[in-house]
Amino acid sequence: MRSIRDLVRSIASKFDWLPGLLSRITIGAIFIPSGWGKLTHLDKVVQFFTSLGIPAPRLQAPFVAAVELGCGALVLLGLFTRIAAIPLISTMVVAILTAKIKEVKDYSDFLSLSEYLFSVLLVWLIVKGAGAISLDTILSRRCDKE
Repeated sequence: MRSIRDLVRSIASKFDWLPGLLSRITIGAIFIPSGWGKLTHLDKVVQFFTSLGIPAPRLQAPFVAAVELGCGALVLLGLFTRIAAIPLISTMVVAILTAKIKEVKDYSDFLSLSEYLFSVLLVWLIVKGAGAISLDTILSRRCDKE
C-alpha cells in the first residue's frame, strides 16, 4: 500500500506546475474579456450598476473594468499574482452582494455561483502563488541570484 501511495505522490509531484497554470488561464480567460467588454460598453455598465444601486456608477464602472482587464492580465501572465488577485476577489464579493445574492436560496446555490468559484481559485493563487510557469517565478529566481 505504501508503494502505491509513493508512486502516486511521485507522479503527482511531476505536475506541481499544472494547478497554478490552469487556475491562471481560467481567471485570465474570464476576467480579460469581461473587463474589455465593460470598457467598450461603459454606458451599459453604468446603467447596470445604477440599477443595482452601486454608488458612483460613473466612477465604479471604468474602475471595475480596468481592474478586471488589468488584474486579469497580470494573473494570466503570473505577474504580481498574489497582489492582482485581491482586487479581483473584491469585485466578486461586490458582484455577489449586489447582483447575485437574490439568486441564492441555500448554501448550494451560493457555492455554485461562478463568482464564488472564481474567488476560490483566486484565494488558492494568493496562498500557493502563481506556480512554476509564471513571471513571478522567473522574477523570483532572478532576485535570488542577485
